[in-house]
Amino acid sequence: MMKYALTIALTVLAASLGGRSMAEPADYYKDQKVVYHNDGGAPDNVAYFKRMLNSIKNHIEAVGKDHVEIRVVDHASGVEMFQIAKADKEIAARLDALKAQGVRFLVCANTLRERNIDPSTLYGVTERDIVPSGVAELARLQGMGFVYIHL
Repeated sequence: MMKYALTIALTVLAASLGGRSMAEPADYYKDQKVVYHNDGGAPDNVAYFKRMLNSIKNHIEAVGKDHVEIRVVDHASGVEMFQIAKADKEIAARLDALKAQGVRFLVCANTLRERNIDPSTLYGVTERDIVPSGVAELARLQGMGFVYIHL
């Protein structure tokens, strides 16, 4: 009976911590500005995009949407994520959910021009999302204090 009561107590404690460990204080993560670099993940871009989008979701859940500003710079094969999302409802839903959490996806105009991609054919991409150069945008954001992450 004592073992059962201890299990219940630990379960209640874990739930009250909102997924945090007992050693992790509530303000463990400070406010963050992060830029994710998406240049694709051949040979299986679909699996790579799903892993990357899941990592971003986990990042937001860990820090809290009010304490993290995330940009994703998409260039080269990374732009394929928006082409795939036109037919892949799971990727489209993940993109929509992250945008609703405040994540901005920025698409490289050089890639669009070099690959002859019409931005209107990309899932959820607007003119506001297009930047002149993906790599220059990565450098610009890092200069503004964004931490660089490439998965």
